[in-house]
Amino acid sequence: MRERDEAFAILRSRPTVTFHRPIEVGSAKPSRDGFWAVTKHEDIVYVSRRPGEFCSGQGVGYSDIPKELNEPFGSFMMTDAPRHTHLRHLVSRAFTPKQVAKIEAQILRQARTIVADAVALGSGDVVSNISKRLPLWTISEMLGVPAERRTELQEAANTMVSASDPRTTANDSNAFHTLFSAAITLSTLGTELAAERRIHPADDLLTALVEAEVDGARLTDQEIGSFVVLLGVGGNDTTRNSISHAVLAFAENPDQWALLRSDPERWLPSAVEEILRWATPVMTFRRTATADTLIGDQPIEAGDHVVMFYPSGNRDERVFDDPWKFDITRVPNAHIAFGGGGPHFCLGANLARAQLRSVFGELANSVEGFEIGEPERLMSAFINGINSLDCRFVV
Repeated sequence: MRERDEAFAILRSRPTVTFHRPIEVGSAKPSRDGFWAVTKHEDIVYVSRRPGEFCSGQGVGYSDIPKELNEPFGSFMMTDAPRHTHLRHLVSRAFTPKQVAKIEAQILRQARTIVADAVALGSGDVVSNISKRLPLWTISEMLGVPAERRTELQEAANTMVSASDPRTTANDSNAFHTLFSAAITLSTLGTELAAERRIHPADDLLTALVEAEVDGARLTDQEIGSFVVLLGVGGNDTTRNSISHAVLAFAENPDQWALLRSDPERWLPSAVEEILRWATPVMTFRRTATADTLIGDQPIEAGDHVVMFYPSGNRDERVFDDPWKFDITRVPNAHIAFGGGGPHFCLGANLARAQLRSVFGELANSVEGFEIGEPERLMSAFINGINSLDCRFVV
């Protein structure tokens, strides 16, 4: 990882964005000669906030996948205006103040239980005991997934996060098949539960999604299924890996943990933002140029692939003082862990923040420090993940 980020620093020192050879991921083959690497913070923000020049509808990964798969399994993440605007407005209508307050109360209750269970064990794998448990429990309760189907949701969501790791799947073709099958499972679960809620409404997010309406239009069952796929991945990997990276960072920087524990109410808000900057759990997204344009002084041709590297932007020396210091007092913190703004800014940003506040608020009240082993990292070009991290809680 250090070598990777030193390479990013070299790219940031170049006067313009740089062009790189194609990357093949699984059975999806690159459709063009390569891609432009966007590594500077200001360039990532520039591309993010100009969806008319850099679209998402042609794919958000290094390589192209069949266009008919974009919408079923990418939800509005792989759509552009006006379709994207319409879908996002509908989904946003489900997050009423009452619904958000209910979700945050669920998160706090879940975090207390999970942290208490982990601390009672004394030691173990942080990923299994804390990081994995919270987001998937939250998602299950948010959607009102019945107990008998929660294992189905959790296994499919975890598979989608780790499918690109060659240690998880035997070969590239198998990785794509595994990913596709997991997406089908989540989408089917969402469509089936949505159909049930239309007949039998409940007090949960899924019912709110079914009933959300803008200008007389509602989400279809397929669109809700696509949202469940997005939530199962985005709502899982962001929190899960941010928690794991944060425990690692606090173990390596005990002065920062002592500071957080000294006054959690004061330091938690800025600590959460620094955790997100430090972890940057989602590493890349692609856009496609819709016409001849520029990034800085570099001409970009219509159809060119443009890949934003968020870890590089979050270590940009022009924006962050001493960017390789984990500093929970860092204010302001203009990180781009949820994207660089614009219409595709992460819809679940506040949900992730609430989960991190709850977990580390509970840990700060019960744990004096962390003694850790060597992390086993996820091998992925998309997710900055940790598969396992042995930890002993000092209480």
